[in-house]
Order: sequence, then C-alpha cells, then structure tokens
Amino acid sequence: MDSRDQLRRRARQQRQSLSPAENARLSSLACSIFCNHPWFRNSHKIAAFFPIDGEINPDLLVERAWAMGKRCYFPVLKPGSANALWFHEYRPGDRLLTNRFGINEPDPLKRTRISPMALDIVLTPLVCFDASGTRLGMGGGYYDRSFSHLRRRNRWFKPKMIGIAFDSQKLNRIPSENWDIPLDAIVSDKQMYIAD
Repeated sequence: MDSRDQLRRRARQQRQSLSPAENARLSSLACSIFCNHPWFRNSHKIAAFFPIDGEINPDLLVERAWAMGKRCYFPVLKPGSANALWFHEYRPGDRLLTNRFGINEPDPLKRTRISPMALDIVLTPLVCFDASGTRLGMGGGYYDRSFSHLRRRNRWFKPKMIGIAFDSQKLNRIPSENWDIPLDAIVSDKQMYIAD
C-alpha cells in the first residue's frame, strides 16, 4: 500500500487537474446532495471552510444555510498554537483576513468564536477519503487537533464531522493513524457516504 504522503500527492494532483467550470459543477452537485439531508436541515451551527488548492467549494451550501437562518463558522488559525483552529462566525459582507498560508479567515475581532463542541456540523476539506470515514487532509493535522475531544465523548455529544469532496477523491483504503478523527460521512458530487 502507498504511504499517506504518496496518496496525498497523487490525490492533490488529480484534484488540481479539474477545470474551474468542472470544479464549480461538481461542487454544486455535492452541495445539493447535502442540503437535502436531515443532518443539514436539522442543524443550526455549521462550520465550513474557504477552499484552496482545487478543493470542492461549499459556497452554495453556506448560502443555503444563511437563507435558512443558520449560523456559519469558519476556521481561524489559533494564535500561539501549533496546528489548531478556532471557529468564528462569518456573515455575508464581513471583511476577511488572509492567514500565513494564504487562506481567507473571518476577522476574529468582529464576530463570535464558538466552541467546537457547540457546532452541529463540521464540513471538513480533504485530499482523499475512504468508506470507513478516514480522511487525508493537507498534512498539518489542524482538524485532528482541533477536534481531538471527539475521542473522549459519547457519539451523541459531538458535531457531525462531514467531509465534502469530489467522488474521484474516494480511495479503497487509507492507512489510519491513532490521532485521526474519523468522519461520520462524506458528501460527494455523486452521493453521501455514511462511514461504516
């Protein structure tokens, strides 16, 4: 089996090869699938992300959430911490800042920060995934560290961790590590996979 770094490298190249038009088309399909799911309909506080590096774009899902009166939160690099995230509310028209990786973030001085445990849904970017809910991100461990509390809680007392990806990012098996936080489901442009 290939190493996690090899899988990550190949999957990123494949994802980056999509044209902007194809990325937008497939992103729209994935967002529509999740917007029709009860987990989305019954949620109130959703964490999303600003896409980079050819990631699927959850903008349509966020717009639908706002139209339904839901609150949306986006990651902010936690100051003075190694590879951890805070989540701050973001609303249409709010000013964005750019972090050290070139990723947009809400201005942490303008909106409320939320505890990760108070979120209903966390949409996670990923490079590739498998049916068991294992995800490979970009390799920094930001989501795994930020949601490490999920290993210590009962299943009912945590946000649903939902990967959102192109179906072409699905692999048969990804080797997992003990620090990995598994996904509850993955939404793709073809279907929603509930992790086994």
